[in-house]
Amino acid sequence: MRKRQSLILVLILLASLLPFGCKGRQASITYPATAKGDVVDDYFGTKVADPYRWFEDDKSEATAKWVEAENKVTFDYLAKIPFREKIRTRLTEIYNYPRYSAPFRIGKYYFFMKNDGLQNQSVIYIQEGLAGEPRVFLDPNALSPDGTTRAFLSGFSNDDRYATYSRSEGGSDWTEIRVMEVETGKELEDRIQWTKFGGSAWQGDGFYYSGFEKPAEGKELTAANENQKIYFHKLGTTQAEDQLIYEDPAHSRRYHNVDVTEDERFLFLSTSEGTYGNELYFKDLKAKKPAFVPLVQGFDHSTGVVNNLEDKILLITDMDAPNNRVMLVDSQKPALENWTVLIPEKPEVLTSVSIVGGKIFTSYLKDASTHIYQHDLAGNPEKEIPLPALGTAGGFGGKKEDTLAFYTFTSFTYPPTIYKYDIPTGTSEVFRKTEVKFNPDDYEANQVFYPSKDGTKIPMFIVHKKGLGLDGKRPTLLYAYGGFNASSTPYFNISNLILLENDGVYAMANLRGGGEYGDAWHKAGMLEKKQNVFDDFIAAAEYLIQEKCTSSATLAISGASNGGLLVGACMTQRPELYRVAFPAVGVMDMLRFHKFTVGWGWTVEYGSSDNPDQFKYLYAYSPLHNIKDGVCYPATLVNTADHDDRVVPAHSFKFTATMQEKQICKNPILIRIDTKSGHGASNVTKAIEQLTDMWSFMFYNMGLKVKY
Repeated sequence: MRKRQSLILVLILLASLLPFGCKGRQASITYPATAKGDVVDDYFGTKVADPYRWFEDDKSEATAKWVEAENKVTFDYLAKIPFREKIRTRLTEIYNYPRYSAPFRIGKYYFFMKNDGLQNQSVIYIQEGLAGEPRVFLDPNALSPDGTTRAFLSGFSNDDRYATYSRSEGGSDWTEIRVMEVETGKELEDRIQWTKFGGSAWQGDGFYYSGFEKPAEGKELTAANENQKIYFHKLGTTQAEDQLIYEDPAHSRRYHNVDVTEDERFLFLSTSEGTYGNELYFKDLKAKKPAFVPLVQGFDHSTGVVNNLEDKILLITDMDAPNNRVMLVDSQKPALENWTVLIPEKPEVLTSVSIVGGKIFTSYLKDASTHIYQHDLAGNPEKEIPLPALGTAGGFGGKKEDTLAFYTFTSFTYPPTIYKYDIPTGTSEVFRKTEVKFNPDDYEANQVFYPSKDGTKIPMFIVHKKGLGLDGKRPTLLYAYGGFNASSTPYFNISNLILLENDGVYAMANLRGGGEYGDAWHKAGMLEKKQNVFDDFIAAAEYLIQEKCTSSATLAISGASNGGLLVGACMTQRPELYRVAFPAVGVMDMLRFHKFTVGWGWTVEYGSSDNPDQFKYLYAYSPLHNIKDGVCYPATLVNTADHDDRVVPAHSFKFTATMQEKQICKNPILIRIDTKSGHGASNVTKAIEQLTDMWSFMFYNMGLKVKY
């Protein structure tokens, strides 16, 4: 607890921190002068000004100067927060613990990733058997002096001789695929450039991959990525010699990805127009004249390949099953009318399926917590795998002949723990426990259900110290995502300890638009129903205030990417409800998002301003276009980065400039623009810096102190 101070000193302090007629803590900030253009677009008779269109040129001298000037204002402000360095020191201390991934087997070897604690990138290790001595296979920290080059394993040859890994520079989504020998760790000369969101699918002496054309010079991080193609690369050849396997020039804005079954019997091609719905084709590689045969056509449903059992194919699909089910398809009779149900739909949503060691493992979500089940190969349920608590479990990958499977369990107060599951005996044991400077017994996590605007019950997790009195004044961070069928499930985040140690509350809401309750839940928060997501989030904030967890004076909201859009929309719709807002790498310009990099793929989720009906609702909630004159907005720290080529920084630049122009009170509107980082921190050092500034900004603008 903070030391007592005399009432007089407290009153003097408060008076010095509260500007007249405003909730802010600081004196007026002089923002950089931002030039305005005269661009006006006509959307079906509606004239929409876009005075900051010039930000879309990320390589211009004007943009560079504005970024430099804004960062100076932001970092000068942050440097004056008296407890900022104390938060940085505490974050660095608690971040410094070993973090492991679950191991997986490749031939006689096991691979896993480990970060000693403060390494910028996790290191990939290899060891012979589970009892072998680990040695470094690939250390991404050695790939760049500043630790901003990332690398991850992206495929293995089916004879276990070769591994492919994908590397990216400075946080960009662009990756380059390289090849290494498993036995020796030697890197081959093969190089595959201009790939995104995919790895390699091996067949024989080479692999399939998805690739784009090289963007125009200077447009690498902003140009629309179109005409994705499938190639086959044979080891020892150049990329220019790669064989074109599939292209669809008539539909340039489609994603194409391939996979090969571990027995190299089938090649699968999945094609989608965006982030939901796909067509699926397969090719029998054992046939005399292999050709792609359709399994699913049209983009109304999502279907994924699980594996094959000889000539039978297992699929997970939401076709006629909004919560997903497993279907068995005879490759000789692949028409839909011949499909059979292997594992039927349940009231809970099925999130993943795998075949390991002659068993099928299914993962379900029940009220946003994981449940794992084991089935025989006929789909008959055998048992539920007991988990230590309500939380999130992932894993159960491997090959058909494996006798061991590994999975990781975590929850808000349960650091990630890796379990080894013996398939023949059906028993689990702890394989590796996370050693972290944190006592989970000091904290509690509870799940509540609150009504949204239309009465829909929305789940929310609330985490805080045990015995903490909820007096309506606790500093609270409310986080959510709410989109793209992505589920927000309980997980351990060491950074939240900064809030919890200082008698704060962390809340995570499971909004519509996510995947927590299947396809219906997702569709209730997409396209013309997107406002449901914002209503759900606003209702979460109101619930926290009503239940005296917090107040508008001590409530912060946070979200990134689609969650940044969420924060941007909610702070413009209900600005008085929050004290602090953290919109990170957000989609803020809902009229032009589809014109950059892979933004066109989000139109299936959001809609497009090119459509007159969809324009109306996009314009109605677009954060950029709903900033009003004469409003006091929350203290805001926008986060973006120079190498974010997923949600380009222009979104955040336009939003910030408009907010700074129209803000009427002294609450700060700042933007933090990271360098050599992308859609998220590109290394641990940058993550700690970002989190330090987030917590410092939050506490400072709430008029609080920290205990450190």
